[in-house]
Amino acid sequence: MLAACAVLLLSLGAGNAQASPDVPDPQDWAGLSPGQQAERRAAIRRQLQAATPAERQAFRQTLRERVERLTPAERESLIATTRERWDALTPAQREALANERRERIQAMTPQERRQLLQQRRDMLQKLSPEERAALREKLPLR
Repeated sequence: MLAACAVLLLSLGAGNAQASPDVPDPQDWAGLSPGQQAERRAAIRRQLQAATPAERQAFRQTLRERVERLTPAERESLIATTRERWDALTPAQREALANERRERIQAMTPQERRQLLQQRRDMLQKLSPEERAALREKLPLR
């Protein structure tokens, strides 16, 4: 009986380990081609769908911490690379990515959406007034 419980717990633990994806390194991610990024993004998304809300939250928190640990120069380099890739996309590709993002947010629970909004507000508070002003200039008017 005890052995059967141990096997069940181990199998449940293995299932959870597979559901929670490894957090990619931001600099390694930037080095991937757009196709490779799309494949990895899809795999991570599938794993996050199978994960619990707490596991998804832990994934997002770890990813955020990794980005925050980058130096300002490294962050600027990543931003520039991302901007170049975005600018290279066709309008149809941009719309498809925007729709994917919209669907992911709509699939979140209300609590997850509130947490995401709070996390974004917290990140904005960490920016200098100059960085916030520059970000506002880049954003489209609503």
